[in-house]
Amino acid sequence: QVQLSESGGGSVQPGGSLRLSCAASGSSIFSIYALGWYRQAPGNQRELVATITLGGTIEYADSVKGRFTISRDNVKVYLQMNSLKPEDTAVYYCYAAKTGLPSSWGQGTQVTVSS
Repeated sequence: QVQLSESGGGSVQPGGSLRLSCAASGSSIFSIYALGWYRQAPGNQRELVATITLGGTIEYADSVKGRFTISRDNVKVYLQMNSLKPEDTAVYYCYAAKTGLPSSWGQGTQVTVSS
């Protein structure tokens, strides 16, 4: 089993920055292949924001390219979010994957971008 603990959400004005953190723990952490972030806004489906694999391969959603940066330190993953827009408002979920699909989820952290 893998447990994920997130932190770093909050409220910020448009153009501001936030940094999300997620730490993995549990008996199966050595089976983690990829870590990353999804987000879900009210009324919308959960969407992939960014992912980073054990080998360092990174992917971003087109909507966040150039603004968000994902990084990984062993079993911790971070999401630096710059130039935030109101449309970035969502609950952000950390995930861990053993193969291609998420197998564990964090509890979610709210990010609100509003003036």
